[in-house]
Order: sequence, then structure tokens, then C-alpha cells
Amino acid sequence: MSVGTPERLAYMANQIATNLALTNDPVAATAEHIHSFWTPAMQRTLASEALDRLGPVARAAMIQLDADAG
Repeated sequence: MSVGTPERLAYMANQIATNLALTNDPVAATAEHIHSFWTPAMQRTLASEALDRLGPVARAAMIQLDADAG
């Protein structure tokens, strides 16, 4: 089963960040969404192959998820 291309996952993460931009803490909300609804394989692919394609909020959310996991 394909987890999606890194480009597609980056697009999706950036869209999530955009949709959650008006929440009290967009970074935390984006991180929570990705943690709750994305498979570990999707998260790994995004973190390892597409961080350079993320906007600031989505990138910060991925950094937060990495810190939470470590």
C-alpha cells in the first residue's frame, strides 16, 4: 500500500496547517491532526523526504511530533 508521494504528503500537511491557521495554536493543532489521522508510514515519509516542502507551521508541527516521539 502506497503512503503517497512526498510531494503529495507535503501538500496535504500544508493544507492542514492552512485550515487550522486560525486556531489558538496552529502548530499544535496541525501536529495533533497529523498524529491522529496519518499512519506512521505517512509521517515518516513526510519527515524524511519532504520537510523542505513544508511551510513554517507544518514544519514546526513535524518538529513538535518528532520531539514528542523522542
